[in-house]
Amino acid sequence: MKKTPEVVKTAAAKKDAVKKAAAKKTAAPAKKTAVKKAAAPAKKVAVKPVKAESPAALVRRARRINRELAEVYPYAHPELDFENPFQLVVATVLSAQTTDLRVNQTTPALFAKYPTPEDLAAANPEEVEEILRPTGFFRAKTKSVIGLSKALVEQFGGEVPGRLEDLVKLPGVGRKTAFVVLGNAFGRPGITVDTHFQRLVRRWQWTAETDPDKIEAAIGALFPKSDWTDLSHHVIWHGRRICHARKPACGACPITPLCPAYGEGETDPEKAKKLLKYEKGGFPGQRLNPPQAYLDAGGKPAPPLGAG
Repeated sequence: MKKTPEVVKTAAAKKDAVKKAAAKKTAAPAKKTAVKKAAAPAKKVAVKPVKAESPAALVRRARRINRELAEVYPYAHPELDFENPFQLVVATVLSAQTTDLRVNQTTPALFAKYPTPEDLAAANPEEVEEILRPTGFFRAKTKSVIGLSKALVEQFGGEVPGRLEDLVKLPGVGRKTAFVVLGNAFGRPGITVDTHFQRLVRRWQWTAETDPDKIEAAIGALFPKSDWTDLSHHVIWHGRRICHARKPACGACPITPLCPAYGEGETDPEKAKKLLKYEKGGFPGQRLNPPQAYLDAGGKPAPPLGAG
C-alpha cells in the first residue's frame, strides 16, 4: 500500500524525535560532569597540624628555637643608639609608636644639646618639642623625657637607677622600658615584650596570653633567667627581619621545622627572599652607630636624618 505524504511526514517527525531523545541522553552525563568540574573546590594549601605538646616538650622546643636564632643572629643587640643609661632610657621612651631608626636619627641632636639629666630637666619644652617632632607624639614625649630627667635629678642624684622598682616610677617608663635599660645598660636579665615579641611567641604557641605582663611571666618560665636579655634580642630581630606581621617570609625562615605557624606566609624560597628586611635583605639596620660585631657580619649602619 502506497504511503500518503501525510504518513511520510509523520514517520519522519517521529524518527527525528527519537534521534533527538537519544542525543539528549548521550549528552546528559557529559553536562553533569562539566557542572561537577566547575564546582570543584580550589585546592587548599596543606596546613601543618598542631600537635598536643607537654610542658616539657614546649620548653625543649622553645629553647631550641632560641639556640637556632642565636646562630642566625649572633650579633643581635639593642637597636637604639646609646652611650650611657641616661641616653638609653630616654631613647626607649621616645621609641613608643615609632621606629628605632627614627629615634636614632633624632637623638643625636637631642643629646648634643642636652647631654645630662640636669640639662634636659632645665630645658625649654618648646625647643625639645621641635627636636622630637620627627618621632611623633612629640608633645607627650617631651613631657615624659623632661619629667623623667627632673625625677632623676631630684630623686636619684642625676643617675639612672639600676632597680626595676625605681625605674618604673619614672615618667613614661613601664616594665618594657625598664627591662630594656636593665638588660642592656646594667647587664641585669629582663624580657622585653614589644609588639614583635608578643606576635612571635603567640605564633610559635609558646603562650596564648595577650597581656604583656602575663606574656613576660609565661616566657620567663620557659628559659633560665640568664637567657632573658639575649632571647629578647633574638626574637625581636627575627620579627623585624623575617617573621613579619602581615607577610612572614616562611620560605626563608631557619626554624620552619619547629614552627606550628609555617605556611601562614610565603613558602616559596625565592619569593620569600624578596620579603627579607634589613641586613638579610641588603638594607641597613636601625642603628647609626651599631656594634662592631654587627659590622663585621656584613651589617650596614642606618643613614642619619635627612640623608638621601
